[in-house]
Amino acid sequence: MRAIKKIHKAEYRPIADLVTYSPMPTRSLDHLDPFIFLNHHGFQTYPSNNEGLPFGPHPHRGMETVTFILAGDIMHKDSSGHESVIGPGGVQYMTAGSGLIHAEVSSDEFKKKGGDLEILQLWLNLPADKKMMKPSYIGLQKEEIQTFELDGGKVKVQQLFGEWDGTEGAFEGNFPITMSTIYLEKGGEFEKSISAEENIFFYLVSGTLIVNGEEVNFRNLVEFENQDGSISVEASEEAILILGHAAPFNEPMVAQGPFVMNTTKQIQEAYADYQAGKFGTWNH
Repeated sequence: MRAIKKIHKAEYRPIADLVTYSPMPTRSLDHLDPFIFLNHHGFQTYPSNNEGLPFGPHPHRGMETVTFILAGDIMHKDSSGHESVIGPGGVQYMTAGSGLIHAEVSSDEFKKKGGDLEILQLWLNLPADKKMMKPSYIGLQKEEIQTFELDGGKVKVQQLFGEWDGTEGAFEGNFPITMSTIYLEKGGEFEKSISAEENIFFYLVSGTLIVNGEEVNFRNLVEFENQDGSISVEASEEAILILGHAAPFNEPMVAQGPFVMNTTKQIQEAYADYQAGKFGTWNH
C-alpha cells in the first residue's frame, strides 16, 4: 500500500454568494506538483432569476484548467473565439499557455430558471517549455467522455486523461498525466497501482471512503507518500472522487493572481502583456 502522508480538509472560502471550498493551496498544503489549485463550488441551489457564476472576463497565462460540472452548467467564452455551454457530467479543459482572456458564467437558461449547482475547477501547471504555447479549449458533454466500469458496475470511471484499464482519456494532455472522475456506489471498491515517481491528486467530492484502511470524508484531499504501492478504495456510502497522477516537473514556480510562471520577471511580463492587449480582444 502507498502510505497516506496527510489528509487535508478543504477551507471554506465563499465567493460572493457562491459556496466555495478549497483544499489547495492552504496553510497545510501549498500544491502537489503539477496539481496547483482546486476550488470546489457548491453544492447549492440557486433560485430563479439569479446572477449565476461570478467569473466574468479575466486573464490567464502559464497554466491549464480542468473544470468538472457535476450539477448546473457553465458557459465558457474566451478571447480565442471558443464558446460553449457544458452541463452535468461534462468537463472543460483549457490551456492558457501564452495568454488568453476568458469568462466562466452560467447560461441564460440557468440564470432564468435556477437549479442545483456543483462545479470544481483544478489548475494544472505547465512545464517551462510549454508555458508560452498556443492557448486552446475543448468542452465535452457527459456522453462525449469515455467511461468504463469496475467491481461489477459498482464503480464507474469517467476517463479524462491518460489510460486506465484499456480505456483512453477523452482529452490529450500537454504532459504525461492520468485523471479520472470516479462514481462509487456503496460497497464499491477498486485498487490502483501508481508509480512512486508520480504525485497523486486524490480529492473526495462527496461521500465517505475507506482509503488504504483509513476513513476519508467528503471535501478532503488525501496526500500520499512517494513510494511504490497501490491505493485501495472502498465506498462506505455513495461517493464521487477525482483521482489524478503525474510526475512532478520539479521546476521553480511563481504564482500570482491568474498567472503561473517560473520567475517573478515572467509574472511582471505577463501583467505588462495583458495590459498591452496581447492576450487578445474581448468582443462579448
